[in-house]
Amino acid sequence: MERTILTGATLIDGTGAPPVTGRAVVVEDGRIAAVVGEREAPAGTTLRLDGLTLLPGLINCHVHLCFNGEADPAATMLRESYPMTVIRAVQRARINVEAGVTTVRDLGGRDYAELAVRDAIRQGLIPGPRTLVAGRGICITGGHGWHMIGREADGPDEVRKAVREQIKAGADVIKLFATGGVMTPGVEPNAAQLTLDEVRAAIEEARKAGRRTAAHAQGTDGIANCVEAGTTTIEHGVFLTEALCARMARDGVALVPTLIAPHAIAAGGVASGIPDFAVRKSLAVRDRHTESFRMALRLGVTIAAGTDAGTPLNPHGSMVPELELMVKAGLPPLAAVQAATSTAARVLGLEGETGRVAPGLAADLLAVAGNPVDRIQALDEVRLVIAQGRTIINRT
Repeated sequence: MERTILTGATLIDGTGAPPVTGRAVVVEDGRIAAVVGEREAPAGTTLRLDGLTLLPGLINCHVHLCFNGEADPAATMLRESYPMTVIRAVQRARINVEAGVTTVRDLGGRDYAELAVRDAIRQGLIPGPRTLVAGRGICITGGHGWHMIGREADGPDEVRKAVREQIKAGADVIKLFATGGVMTPGVEPNAAQLTLDEVRAAIEEARKAGRRTAAHAQGTDGIANCVEAGTTTIEHGVFLTEALCARMARDGVALVPTLIAPHAIAAGGVASGIPDFAVRKSLAVRDRHTESFRMALRLGVTIAAGTDAGTPLNPHGSMVPELELMVKAGLPPLAAVQAATSTAARVLGLEGETGRVAPGLAADLLAVAGNPVDRIQALDEVRLVIAQGRTIINRT
């Protein structure tokens, strides 16, 4: 039995409890065996983390491993060969885990390349985060995402078939494009697309197969359809209302806000090479997006962190740009850490596996210089990353 004792760090356990000192985390055979007082630590290989903060590995609930974060990721992906997309997705998986992101949920790739990356990580062939994948997102004909990552379907029966196709391909979660969005030309973020009956059919098929659902839902009516039908998460939630937030809080529908996505596009602008239509729409929704996030906070909606990594000027790796915006909008730093650890794990159905520093869970651990409760940017000062018991980075 291999045993490592992590000691000397300030500990944030991911539950929202304040940081503590004087604890030792015992790792045995890839899992957390115990969290004890430093004086009670058993014998084993000791790794001193003095001056660092130890916390659970971060969880990014919304990434696109097949997108590169360049100014026009869709054009790049359509131009490059499929084998090159796979190779670059492998690189991005590694970038994520080396940044301390030990779990990601991929919500749309290219011809199931992301499933191969997931499986290679699970088999230990390549380094990367624990990965959940959606395959193709379900959209209406000509709807948001159709030209990149969507599976067009019209009517409840066709939507059912589309969901079944993703499950057959090996999807862990079902992605629904319920409204228009920023990155597809010719559609508008506030426009509902999938009907309530179509959303219900998709969620019913997903539930029968034990899958959760993630709904790209920016406009009010589309969000309402997804909340009414019982989606697991609302992605983006740009045009929320108080009534919708109250319903989400009551029913346990989580919000994955991805605030950084429109902010990065608006900041880069057309001069950076981002398509004009995407810049126009991002500028139109950015402030309303932040207002909706603040409304969700005020009304008690569950918040799980996700960055939409891979969209324009929104690279893979660090979650700090997203968490900074969440903190700036009113989420306390400790709660932001929780949104990227235990809350995210619960939303993804992984609370029994990761998201906390607790006995029995996988050894997904991150040590950083400084304390993110004092300064959320400390999460970028990575000194140690352990993913499912495997040491990825050790700069201690």
